[in-house]
Amino acid sequence: MSNINYFKEEFGEDYRTEVCDYITDEKIERILAEAKEPDQKEVNRIVDKALELKGITSVEAATLLQVEDEELIDRFLEAARKVKEEIYGKRLVIFAPLYFANQCVNDCLYCGFRKDNHQIDRKKLTQTEIRNEVEALEREGHKRLLVLTGEAPVTDLDYVVESIKTAYDVKTENGGEIRRINAEIAPLSTEDFKKLKESEIGTYTCFQETYNRKQYAKLHPSGPKSNFEWRLSVMDRAQEAGIDDVGIGALFGLYDYKFDVIGMLLHAEYLDKKWGVGPHTVSVPRLNPATGTPLDEVPYPVSDADFRKLVAVLRLAIPYTGMILSTRETTEMRNELFEHGVSQISAGSRTTPGGYEKKENKKEELAQFSLHDLRPIDEIISGIAKDGYIPSFCTACYRLGRTGKDFMDLAKPGKIQEFCRPNAMLTFKEYLEDFGTEESRKNGKQCLSELMEKLENDKPKLAENIADKLDAITDGEHDLYL
Repeated sequence: MSNINYFKEEFGEDYRTEVCDYITDEKIERILAEAKEPDQKEVNRIVDKALELKGITSVEAATLLQVEDEELIDRFLEAARKVKEEIYGKRLVIFAPLYFANQCVNDCLYCGFRKDNHQIDRKKLTQTEIRNEVEALEREGHKRLLVLTGEAPVTDLDYVVESIKTAYDVKTENGGEIRRINAEIAPLSTEDFKKLKESEIGTYTCFQETYNRKQYAKLHPSGPKSNFEWRLSVMDRAQEAGIDDVGIGALFGLYDYKFDVIGMLLHAEYLDKKWGVGPHTVSVPRLNPATGTPLDEVPYPVSDADFRKLVAVLRLAIPYTGMILSTRETTEMRNELFEHGVSQISAGSRTTPGGYEKKENKKEELAQFSLHDLRPIDEIISGIAKDGYIPSFCTACYRLGRTGKDFMDLAKPGKIQEFCRPNAMLTFKEYLEDFGTEESRKNGKQCLSELMEKLENDKPKLAENIADKLDAITDGEHDLYL
């Protein structure tokens, strides 16, 4: 076993919680077997139910996953768009991943960071290097980060907490600052989660990778990550420590996507029943090639058609959750999935420690996996605005305590949009003023104008308030929100 201080050979606590019995291979297989034949009448019934914004059952989700008829698929793809816009509007949250290090004691067969990969250089950022990375990100306009690192003694919790503090402390010209940091690091004990919470993170994220135990064991042959149940029970420890916004995910392509979608839905259902708080986010990455991994091909490839389908089904099943899409996907696929449920995206990403400061050197030899959408952030933002979506850098909910159950009470009935849309407009205006190019400002101005017109028609008093704040941002004020 590793001697990492947050993974105990004896564990020192009852880490095996009810979730380990709630999500089993047998249960998932039974749900998939119970799913009805996807005839038109049944699909329409499920879609009509989903449009009420109360979600659908795992069996109903499994039924939709079996649909092959293009017209029926189009029906629930369109329903997913309506549900997403009803909850969050046409806003897309923007963030960047920041990798602190690529050392790792695990030997995950699909990951470029795996300990037995001798084809990549290893790197742990110093605090000075982290500062330089954050400065580079701030000068592009980023306000939200997701911090990540491999699992190794040299990147223990003390290092992570210190690095988060360093990132928060960095301030640059034009009001450059990081206002919220989310964390995606290896599972911790409850006591260590309390320390992580003190660093003022927003959401804690951990992917189960695949919910199939046999496949998980095959793909994770050694290291702390080989313990399936320690990982599966991680969100209970996070909640016990007071981290009430958590994110789950699966790496699609490791196993049958239908199995893992149902696993994610059971995980969301468990969290909602146990803590009264479903996942704040779900992530839907597809497996991409990585240097130095033994997998010659994706074990269970997910086609573009099936990928669209699973994104839409997740949106219909857990409508309140934020859905994250990374730059693993192509520009074209990302643009499509904005329509079908995605509400948060990474932009201008690097998966290498030190990859932002010197962009001319992409440092592919350090990467965890390959990327497809390599456009700079301003180009992504300009394209989003041109397509009628509003890029959002909002962090207001975290800073005002609208987290956990308070957030769910607003998100589930669709009331969170009352804050999301205005705050997205304000943070987008701030970005355009401080960092926008001629093209993004042109598209952004048109986007904001259309949103203001709609707001004036729907809520004139709120529109007046937002108009005043937009004018204040033009005059140089920063960090305005509801």
